[in-house]
Amino acid sequence: MTSYVTKAVIPAAGLGTRFLPATKAMPKEMLPVVDKPAIQYVVEEAVGAGLNDVLLVTGRNKNALENHFDRNTELEDTLARKGDLDRLEKVNQSTSLADMHYVRQGDPKGLGHAVLRAKMHIGHEPFAVLLGDDIIDARDPLLSRMLEVQRQLNTTVVALLEVDPSQIHLYGAAAVVETDEDDVVRITGLVEKPDRESAPSNYAVIGRYVLRPEIFDILEKTEPGKGGEIQLTDALQGLATAPSWTGGVHGVVFSGRRYDTGDRLDYIKAIVQLAAARDDLGKDLVPWLREFTATDGVDAVEAAAPVAPAPAQPAKPAKPAKPTVATIPAEPAAEPVPRKRDLVPVAGA
Repeated sequence: MTSYVTKAVIPAAGLGTRFLPATKAMPKEMLPVVDKPAIQYVVEEAVGAGLNDVLLVTGRNKNALENHFDRNTELEDTLARKGDLDRLEKVNQSTSLADMHYVRQGDPKGLGHAVLRAKMHIGHEPFAVLLGDDIIDARDPLLSRMLEVQRQLNTTVVALLEVDPSQIHLYGAAAVVETDEDDVVRITGLVEKPDRESAPSNYAVIGRYVLRPEIFDILEKTEPGKGGEIQLTDALQGLATAPSWTGGVHGVVFSGRRYDTGDRLDYIKAIVQLAAARDDLGKDLVPWLREFTATDGVDAVEAAAPVAPAPAQPAKPAKPAKPTVATIPAEPAAEPVPRKRDLVPVAGA
């Protein structure tokens, strides 16, 4: 019998070392993407797919996550007295967004261990896992499609993205077999962050999962893998090769818009792309971006580029003085004519 998914788990215990020093005192999940923290986009995605029961797996120094989804009566009263109803509505939106729960991971033993910490809350029903580093554009629903496939096949479902083979070492990679559905494949094996030569395919596992509860039994028996951590990919490999009554593992191949906020450059790209798509910001931002990249942006990049110092020349021995000889003064050299700077056209200008 198929159980409907009602709960979502969001692991959020990472230290965010790639964003230091910004994340020294602030959780990386609270870094703003335009005007909302990254974690709110992920919770909104879960709620948009019908999952209103959300468990955050947190760690030390992550109290700001709980505070964000809790009431701030002083702020609410101040905004109400000022009549600032638009901002008050935004503040209240995060407070009433979902039925939020929290559990601490304790020791940072990997994604698999973080998911295992949700066992008591989940019980014996399928559930979704959403990673906070991945923001899926609301215009390209992924989780809803994964829940649909889970109901149809009573299986474990992971999100897959076709990446350039040179990038597969950054992800878990899946060996797949086609099905009758164009965007659904059956997964026969998984490898965590393989090198290019040993990767079973260029289908990368991205941060969305719909898991059957059998995953907990496998995680409890999973030994630490790559990086000395309990890897969810290793547990999914066990489920992919388990008896058929477990449902196996299937993948939904995603081709929509995804923003990676776990990398500094991609984080900046995410802000620009999401802001450009907004009605209140895009109409002013996009023309400015075109102008910036065509003129000021090029100059700024060139000015910021480090210039290698000229190699030091060895000191030459002093030459003996020559007798003074009368010479005819040379004509002064003509001043160089400044060369007109070539402008290189920039794509999108």
